[in-house]
Amino acid sequence: MTVTTAAVPDRAAIGGLVRAWIDGWVVSRGTSDPMDRPWGWTIDAGQVHHVSRHVLPVPAEDDVRGLVAATRAPGTWLKLFADDDTVRPWLGEGWQFDKPGFLMSVPLAAERPEVPAGYTLTSWTRGGVSRVLVRTAEGHFAARGQIAPTGSTAVADQIETASGHQRRGLGSLVMRTLQNTAHAAGATTGILVGTPEGRSLYTSLGWQTHAPMASLHFTPATD
Repeated sequence: MTVTTAAVPDRAAIGGLVRAWIDGWVVSRGTSDPMDRPWGWTIDAGQVHHVSRHVLPVPAEDDVRGLVAATRAPGTWLKLFADDDTVRPWLGEGWQFDKPGFLMSVPLAAERPEVPAGYTLTSWTRGGVSRVLVRTAEGHFAARGQIAPTGSTAVADQIETASGHQRRGLGSLVMRTLQNTAHAAGATTGILVGTPEGRSLYTSLGWQTHAPMASLHFTPATD
């Protein structure tokens, strides 16, 4: 009888990818520098509903339970690189799940995507972040995205296609344009955390999934 064993993720490699994702994400969002913790990193985002986040690349039950017990401030987020069902028993009251994410990467190469008929593309770089905007011929918003190169890696972020313009190749246009920009800046690997909806697009463009990510925030009930 042959027994097949599921592949065990390389947690050291995952930790390196998560740190690279953080380094690009803080540039993309203009947050505080990541603060080292024994279990990962803390980042101050400074927004009303996203005050800070704790990122755990290899979440352990005791660490998560400790963070949950110590949290009092609404707008505190946990980013745990495990699936929702694994971390669910470790939580307490007031913790709400957001959409799960998927840590993904791709080797970067030169890209020359064509803009579909009826659309225009604008791109610019400011503060180390490159952005892409796709509009209709009339100027209406259709799609967008941004990428932050930080050395050999670049983090794609806030990829969005308007509901009336989906399935027209605009997501691919945005991603390939961003990948080309990051490659031209010297990055060799693209990294992102994609939503379940975005994962199929990224996979079709050659991105590889490395780990799931549970995303949750503390929103206690009010009387």
